[in-house]
Amino acid sequence: MNAIEIRNLSKSFCGMYAVNHLNMTVPVGAIYGFIGENGSGKSTTEKLICGHLVPNEGEIKLFGKDYTDAGVRVRVGALIENAGCFPNSSVWDNLMMQAINLGLEHRTDEINRVLKIVRMEDSAHIKFKSCSLGMKQRIGIAMALLGDPALLILDEPINGLDTDGMRIMKEILVDITQNYGCTVLISSHILGELEKIATHYGIIRQGKMICEISAKDMDSCARLFISLKTRICREQKLSCKRNSGMSGRKKNILGYMMWMIRRASWNTFSKTGTLSEGSAETKSVLKNTMSN
Repeated sequence: MNAIEIRNLSKSFCGMYAVNHLNMTVPVGAIYGFIGENGSGKSTTEKLICGHLVPNEGEIKLFGKDYTDAGVRVRVGALIENAGCFPNSSVWDNLMMQAINLGLEHRTDEINRVLKIVRMEDSAHIKFKSCSLGMKQRIGIAMALLGDPALLILDEPINGLDTDGMRIMKEILVDITQNYGCTVLISSHILGELEKIATHYGIIRQGKMICEISAKDMDSCARLFISLKTRICREQKLSCKRNSGMSGRKKNILGYMMWMIRRASWNTFSKTGTLSEGSAETKSVLKNTMSN
């Protein structure tokens, strides 16, 4: 059984397709990275799954049942765009209001449980408006986790976070799937943000699913490469800008000398593993050429 099965899903606004006959399959227990540029249809697809929008056509099944089934709806938690918290209320009070809204029993225990999952046990007293961006994103995930959902849908929760915030968020998402048995659908416009945690990927462009692939297959298809950038390259660009009025002969000489410096640097790197910047003699010739 799959957590999400979407077939031929479409949604248009004013005659333009935001989601165009999209197909998607999310296995149970997966961290599904939903990748696409801004405006590609990621958020619209997630809103359709959550029931915030009504599709023009297509089929959405959650755990083998229609997405409108009441028994399935209670198994879905979502954070779309922002948490929608009251800024002057504390983290605890915002979670309590959400727990009451969901009609949960044992609310205090449930709030303590989700605060522990998102590593915010010691921050429950802080007002929401005083929280950092990373903390606000984690509060949103805590609210989505109330009621112990089997499917968690997150709309770019890592966007804008610093390095430490991204590390904590990744740890939380892995913990949710491995220790709590939750399936996670997480969208992002940057593949590199999800490559260390996602088990499956779906790539969307202009409302259409371009490719669905597992992380294992992605790794087998990807190529590793090394990109080298030296100060010499920047010097060449600056030299060309400074000497845009040079004659053709001088430009050719300058380009040749810069090539010689780069070749010498590469030869040194090949032998020693360290990039040099060319000999003093070569630089002297280059300087004289530029001054003439």
